[in-house]
Amino acid sequence: MQRWTENLTRRTVLGGMAALAASPQARAATSLRVGLSQPIFSFTPLDLGIELGLFEKSGLTIEKTTFAGSAKLHQAIAAGSIDIGLGAGPELGFLAKGAPEMAVAALADLPKELAITVLKDGPVKTVADLKGRRVSVSTKGSLTEWGGQELSRQQGWGPTGINLLPLGSFGAQIAALKTHQIDGMVVEASTSGRMEEEGIGVTLVNFEHLVPKFHIHVMYAANSLIAGQPEALRAFIAGWFASIAAMKADRARAVAVVVKVLDVTPSLAGKLYDDIMPMYNPTGHFDPDALKAIAKAEMQMGDTEGTVDFSKYVTEAFLPKT
Repeated sequence: MQRWTENLTRRTVLGGMAALAASPQARAATSLRVGLSQPIFSFTPLDLGIELGLFEKSGLTIEKTTFAGSAKLHQAIAAGSIDIGLGAGPELGFLAKGAPEMAVAALADLPKELAITVLKDGPVKTVADLKGRRVSVSTKGSLTEWGGQELSRQQGWGPTGINLLPLGSFGAQIAALKTHQIDGMVVEASTSGRMEEEGIGVTLVNFEHLVPKFHIHVMYAANSLIAGQPEALRAFIAGWFASIAAMKADRARAVAVVVKVLDVTPSLAGKLYDDIMPMYNPTGHFDPDALKAIAKAEMQMGDTEGTVDFSKYVTEAFLPKT
């Protein structure tokens, strides 16, 4: 059933790309500024799509910028310097606070890419050892902060049972771990895997089973882009799903792109491919239960007052027709 769905999605998306390429709007070159909240595996379809010319075929020129955390990404969208943001589901909280943007596609679902890494020779050996320990996250209101708090809650320690410290970039977090300023990091899988390969870190927890319904990654679009260049947005989203289809069809090409973009070994890139590819959302449609789970997470983190109806900040108008 899964393979049938993937094949159907691939045919639909590639057909949509062909139609877009033939349209007058697609032939007019349009530059889109795309921001990433962090340099992670889940966003590498953008790089593969650029390399294969999938966005160029629709008349799009992509300017990619990578930020050190979700807060900086959404600040850039609000400032008008980014048109499209690739970020995490909990970043919907920024929209509830008035960020001038909408969520336009659910990119990936269960949090398979999120993990806690600790020093191999450090004091933390089990999940129980995390209680009261200093563990880094990227920024306040981020996916990593939510993951740390949710793990703490599920251990019965409440949201502050783990001392979560926002330290920004992965590089800053790794430096803090190596110098024993922190006891662990809530990070994505490539950083965790790199630390293991170097013999420095150990992956203590994978967050795949933390929640039954979730959207770990979401695509955001500035309101100005939605209002002023809707066809460019539609073409970009079609290009994204064509890139996912291309990754699934050619593992070797996808792994080579991951090696280059994330600066990881081929063996780690292959492991990331095998572990993370299944979490991609094949259609971009939002799951109402997943949105409710994100709303609950935002309320628990104190980022919203009460449970927010995040469906108000979501649109599926630009998704490929399936």
